[in-house]
Amino acid sequence: MTNVPPSAASLRGAVDLSSLVQRANTPTQAPGQQAAGAPGTGAPVQIPSLVLEAGDANFGEVLELSQHVPVLVDLYADWAEQSTALSEVLRRVVAGLRGRLVLVRVAVEQNPQLAQAFQAQSVPTVAAVIAGQPVPLFAGSIPEAQLLDIVEQLLALAGQNGVTGSAVAADADAAEADAEGEAPAAPAEEPLPPLHAEAYEAIERGDYPAAIAAYKTAIAQDPRDELAVAGLAQVSLLHRLAGKTVQQIRTAAGAGPNDLDAQLDVADLDLSGGHVADAFDRLLTLFPSLDADGKNRVRERMLELFEVVGTTDPLVIAARQRLAMLLY
Repeated sequence: MTNVPPSAASLRGAVDLSSLVQRANTPTQAPGQQAAGAPGTGAPVQIPSLVLEAGDANFGEVLELSQHVPVLVDLYADWAEQSTALSEVLRRVVAGLRGRLVLVRVAVEQNPQLAQAFQAQSVPTVAAVIAGQPVPLFAGSIPEAQLLDIVEQLLALAGQNGVTGSAVAADADAAEADAEGEAPAAPAEEPLPPLHAEAYEAIERGDYPAAIAAYKTAIAQDPRDELAVAGLAQVSLLHRLAGKTVQQIRTAAGAGPNDLDAQLDVADLDLSGGHVADAFDRLLTLFPSLDADGKNRVRERMLELFEVVGTTDPLVIAARQRLAMLLY
């Protein structure tokens, strides 16, 4: 569900990022040339690009940058088609604002502290940071028009908190590329195949059954369509989690350690939040105690989750070997 940015009065304390602030004897420098200070205007902050990558180790710099210019945070995973598509939309929107907003991308699997701090239970998850304080925004894909409306509210909230500065890309070529909404020298993306486009449009409007049907049709037409197989696994995961809260899933799993449905749900939840190893270990540890039907269900779910993460991922390779040992 999409969140509207809170009022200025409720800005503080939405998410606790205090453990990620780098405390040093000298002020932390923002991801550019100028050190950030108290919220306010002033000379534009110079940064390498309007789209930056950050992680657990250097997010304190992002908090400092947010004292000058509002920061949009894209918590993403490269293996999720929905996440990749939204990242491109966010790039385009930020580029169009020409420095009024900076986009910071965080890979959730490589940065578990940030994923936990921002409560990223699925990808994509989008948040913001204004004057060092986090603002949860939304999870999943939303129409671009709705995103633009949220960004306008976010800029208004930043103004209420005295963050009205801007950023300038230090590299002129990068700045020009940002203004065009694309990375330098990046090849033009090919349009999605019709059924893939149909599936993605269905995901955007929250119609997961329609997306599943589109991907299944694509696979029926071409069983070697690996993108459709991965897309089907991803949207099936979203569909299984739809309407369920984190508390409900974890409470049920804790109350029923031998309840297969509950454990499958929490494995879905763990994987969607980037805790891939935990998801795999949970199901593989449960596997030996199950009857034949239960083992088959876990095997099928594991194969789906392998597709979601990516079959060449080291965690998938290790889990597949462990599953094979349990099967034979």
